[in-house]
Amino acid sequence: MKKFVYMDNSATTPVKREVLNEMLPYFTEKYGNPSSIYSLGNQSKVAIESSREKIAKAIGANSKEVFFTAGGSEADNWALKGVAFANRKKGNHIITSKIEHHGILHTCQYLEKQGFKVTYLDVDEYGTVDLDELKKSITDETILISIMFANNEIGTIQPIKEIGNIAKEKGIYFHTDAVQAIGHIKIDVNELNIDMLSMSAHKFYGPKGIGALYIRQGVKIDPLIAGGGQERNRRAGTENVPGIVGMGKAIELAYENLDAHNSKLISLRERLIKKVFENIDYVRLNGHPTNRLPGNVNFCFKFIEGESLLLSLDMEGIAGSSGSACTSGTLDPSHVLLAIGLPHEIAHGSLRLTLGDFNSEEEVDYVVEKLIEIVARLRAMSPLYDKAKEDK
Repeated sequence: MKKFVYMDNSATTPVKREVLNEMLPYFTEKYGNPSSIYSLGNQSKVAIESSREKIAKAIGANSKEVFFTAGGSEADNWALKGVAFANRKKGNHIITSKIEHHGILHTCQYLEKQGFKVTYLDVDEYGTVDLDELKKSITDETILISIMFANNEIGTIQPIKEIGNIAKEKGIYFHTDAVQAIGHIKIDVNELNIDMLSMSAHKFYGPKGIGALYIRQGVKIDPLIAGGGQERNRRAGTENVPGIVGMGKAIELAYENLDAHNSKLISLRERLIKKVFENIDYVRLNGHPTNRLPGNVNFCFKFIEGESLLLSLDMEGIAGSSGSACTSGTLDPSHVLLAIGLPHEIAHGSLRLTLGDFNSEEEVDYVVEKLIEIVARLRAMSPLYDKAKEDK
């Protein structure tokens, strides 16, 4: 049987067995609608509130501030659209960055068509926003700052506490897309002055199709979905009870074992980076060298097309990506890599490998072994690589 190595944990993670076991009864035994008044429905309602408590505890929030969504993109849409339309009389200016997930960028583009003004902050070579530029971008019309906690492609962690302080001082709402950070970084929304935070269960070994938006009490925000009275009249629709139960268990497990989890991932990450640089030339590590997600590695291999690299890795049973899972089907270079200053020809040769709980040193070594072979084979067909060797 061909070896299979999964190193695309930023795209999604497998559901842990403990999470699945917690979910199963809510498909076939405890299947009541939480809005029903009889005991079967009440079982579902109690389960939802239990998970809400677990999620709130993980981020230092009150359970009344946690609202379930269908995932991270919905949470992002809700945060931006909900605040924008609810606070339109106060101002029409939003600040974000050029390297946000498309759940943010496309929502901002939509809001621009509705008459809102959006400032897209530049980032440095590591993908970090400039706090001085942020301060200079604030106007009397600014109602919202939305900066992701950690980048999904290059792993760079933003100065969230400083951004939160700036927003609080100016009386501006601060939202962070923490989809990649939850389950990997200790987060306290009060300490960091975060007003809204997006998360998605399938990034930390929970099920797909369930996420949450933290909304600080007092934030003026419109509902995204009208209909029934679910989620305290803010997000209509019958709740995904098994998903919510799974999300609660997954976040509980993530923060019970956070230090051990991160220690393992950092060790594997550094092993992977070291071995690649020792064995392959003309390679670049994208993102901050140390201030990055524990399991994130993003390389650019010069003189190679990323698509060919991915397909070759797949033939060897290795799953990686060229960036965000939401855009991996396109041949356009990553907007994140372009934003950190890489030219198109280098950005096209990107490879993101993201490690998880189930990866091992043996798998890292196997991936490096195959990378050495594949890169050499692909470069053998590149006249640009031959010229670079001659000029060296």
